Amino acid sequence: MTQKCAHKGCGKTFTDPEEECHYHPGAPIFHEGQKGWQCCKTRVLTFDEFLTIPPCSVGKHSVDAPILAPVQTSGPGSQQQKHPEVAPPPEIGSDGTEVYGQPQPLQRKALPKVGAASGTPPPEKKEKPLEQDDPSVPAPPGARCRRLGCEATYDGGSREDEDEKCEFHPGVPIFHEGSKGYSCCKRRVLEFDQFLKIPGCATDRHLFVGAPKPGDDEELVSCRNDFYQTYTDVIVSIFAKKVDKTRAEVHFSEKQLDVDLPMPDNKRYKVSFPLYGAIDPAGCEYKVLTTKIELKLKKADGLSWPTLRSDEVSGEIIQIGKPATA
Repeated sequence: MTQKCAHKGCGKTFTDPEEECHYHPGAPIFHEGQKGWQCCKTRVLTFDEFLTIPPCSVGKHSVDAPILAPVQTSGPGSQQQKHPEVAPPPEIGSDGTEVYGQPQPLQRKALPKVGAASGTPPPEKKEKPLEQDDPSVPAPPGARCRRLGCEATYDGGSREDEDEKCEFHPGVPIFHEGSKGYSCCKRRVLEFDQFLKIPGCATDRHLFVGAPKPGDDEELVSCRNDFYQTYTDVIVSIFAKKVDKTRAEVHFSEKQLDVDLPMPDNKRYKVSFPLYGAIDPAGCEYKVLTTKIELKLKKADGLSWPTLRSDEVSGEIIQIGKPATA
């Protein structure tokens, strides 16, 4: 009988219970932008690198391995948490599917009228083209799909009928004040195991190879960001390692933030996005640290920001004040 191993870092299917298993016995750790496992010392910055950290323990496969919650490094309860707790099992919905966490009701908010009634044309939304495989480069058998949320592997067969076979998340992972999810959909959960099982919200072709990248061009990378706020400021952390201070550029506008951060190995983080609230550019500042860039945005009106970006408005209420420390 074929079964799937429940050990973290393994996840293989097996028929022989005596087969050797390589896995992580500890819980995942996310702290100050770094990611790793409690059972070993390796720490990385990106989520993709975290998924490829080699297992540190050898044992036997198991189908009933304990589900470990991520180690809480800050916030309420971190002082009492000496060992990782066991995450609660998922609930079963009326249709027989697993349900992780409870959906939060959205608060309806009055928005300014656009279009013919107001005389103001609706803003044009520009979407970044989705990366696709280079058709001239064949996918090697056993290659794993690079899209977030998809665990498919290439079996070496035909790829002609692959349209909409890949179910994935086109956004980036969001870890904020204990909740976990993706920027492309509204589902938020508390446990890491539940996060890994959030079903994809978009469909397309699998990405086994990736688009070609010219060797002389800089590689644009994504970096995680987080924020908290006071009554007067919004403090943003962009977790980018070894940024070149002499070439780093941050421009503050009343309703927009532009960031350009060169990094080693010909990599660059470059992004521009609209801010949720208005800021006073003259009162804003930033500093480049070893593992992150910290920006201090001076609020123009003193109102609370539920999100950092205006194009990711949610119904969540974010408490004003600094986060608790470990």
